[in-house]
Amino acid sequence: MRFCQTCGKEILDEAVICPGCGCRVSREVERTDGGKDGLAVASKIFLILGCIAQGWMLLPLAWCLPITISVCGKMKRGEPVGTGLKVCALLFVSLLGGIFLLCRSDEK
Repeated sequence: MRFCQTCGKEILDEAVICPGCGCRVSREVERTDGGKDGLAVASKIFLILGCIAQGWMLLPLAWCLPITISVCGKMKRGEPVGTGLKVCALLFVSLLGGIFLLCRSDEK
């Protein structure tokens, strides 16, 4: 069971609108680890290091930066990162970063 952030009334987990106040409730689940995800942090670090390591070659950098920015942006917004983007990160940016992304669960 969850609680409405507006009125504090207890609501069902699958509820979209609070029956008490009628406000829309977010689908986010509270994290018990303070919002920190070790695999997410590790994958971001290795993706950034992969961009830096390939920075001397301009052509690979042209696809490393957009992939890294897209992955980091999606993780920051809490959106799921698609498998295709994870595989592209693995192949084109960083082997370890891509492996960490593939191991990471996007479910909340």
